[in-house]
Amino acid sequence: MLKIYNTLARAKQTFSPIVAGKVSMYVCGMTVYDYCHLGHARVMVVFDMVNRWLRSSGYDVTYVRNITDIDDKIIARANENGETITALTSRFIDAMNEDAARLGVWRPDQEPRATDYIHEMITMINTLIERQHAYVADNGDVYYAVSSFANYGQLSGKSLEDLRAGERVEVDVHKRDPMDFVLWKAAKPGEPSWDSPWGPGRPGWHIECSAMGERHLGQHFDIHGGGQDLQFPHHENEIAQSEGAHGCTFVNYWMHNGFIRVDDEKMSKSLGNFFTIREVLDKYDAEVVRFFILRAHYRSPLNYSDHHLNDAKQALTRLYNALRGREVPQVDIDWQQPDAARFKLALDDDFNTPEAFAVLFELANEANRTGSLAQAGLLKVLAGQLGLLQRDPDEFLKGDAGAGLAAEDIERLIEERLAARRGKNFAEADRIRDALTAQGIILEDTAQGTSWRRS
Repeated sequence: MLKIYNTLARAKQTFSPIVAGKVSMYVCGMTVYDYCHLGHARVMVVFDMVNRWLRSSGYDVTYVRNITDIDDKIIARANENGETITALTSRFIDAMNEDAARLGVWRPDQEPRATDYIHEMITMINTLIERQHAYVADNGDVYYAVSSFANYGQLSGKSLEDLRAGERVEVDVHKRDPMDFVLWKAAKPGEPSWDSPWGPGRPGWHIECSAMGERHLGQHFDIHGGGQDLQFPHHENEIAQSEGAHGCTFVNYWMHNGFIRVDDEKMSKSLGNFFTIREVLDKYDAEVVRFFILRAHYRSPLNYSDHHLNDAKQALTRLYNALRGREVPQVDIDWQQPDAARFKLALDDDFNTPEAFAVLFELANEANRTGSLAQAGLLKVLAGQLGLLQRDPDEFLKGDAGAGLAAEDIERLIEERLAARRGKNFAEADRIRDALTAQGIILEDTAQGTSWRRS
């Protein structure tokens, strides 16, 4: 049975959906004012893997991943660029979708944009005011009163007193409590605004996910995911808003993926140590990046470096080599088969991809040793559960030339080497091989001829 580490419970729990056979899952998406970085790629790829495995396990999944298309950073960037907010956000939404597609990420079932749900946010804020969980300040902002919600701090595991003592909170004389957070911001000159019962303004960040989650999945749903950095305050505030408004459990299972780190610091735009997905994909095949992300357990930190990406490339090359030059059959998965059963056991154990990959490498080794097409077929179909190994092996292994030798030049040199060997000019054959090696081209001589791949 599937077990998920629930951040709220701080333990693995057997997954039991609210409605038998169906899964409702919401994941916090991107704020679209710039190109997505590799930390965003981890969120996309991790929850794409979760989505795929839930569907493969027979569940009817409704997967929602939101887009934040209004906030302070978006307004500032649009003003800096001299463009409209709509033009800015549309451009980066398109870029985000292009990056996700290259990484093999399936589109969510629903991808709501915050600005399309202002009415739902206003309705929820109004309910919170009526239930005395929120108040209108004298500056026109609306705040959530954290002291009104008895379970505030349950997700982060801290009491309200601990949070008041330990968190850096922006000083705001209009708040009743320093920990109170904004639900609605009164309009400022030059900023976009919407009409509301409290005057023109725009929503705070946290309220959008509560409102959009309810709209698409209901007041109570199965899984809520996102990056570890969202656990507090964003997800803590979502719980307070949604449970304060509706008086029922908001989410059953909270999932958080670990950070991507560079030199032992979290990758983030604010620290200036981030790499955009596009920058990374200029250097590495997209499937290598997907493999790199999934090779680590989703809750573990993931260290980014060229060394680790190169290692991922070599590992993925090993898997593709096991499929190369074979008519790999299409097979149906028999989950009772020992290798398939181990693979399933791994992913059912809180999506333990490192153990699942161990099964794939054992299958690759055995397929190479025995030449078994059945094992090669099982390797391919199991890897497909993770969105990997679905290309023609030569397409991956010969790769993108970039600034290197074109495929036709490599083939010509291989033919020249073959001619030299036939003429017993072994010095010339070795010279050509060494020249190709210097260009990152690896030759593999077999009884069937010479194949090649890029290192």
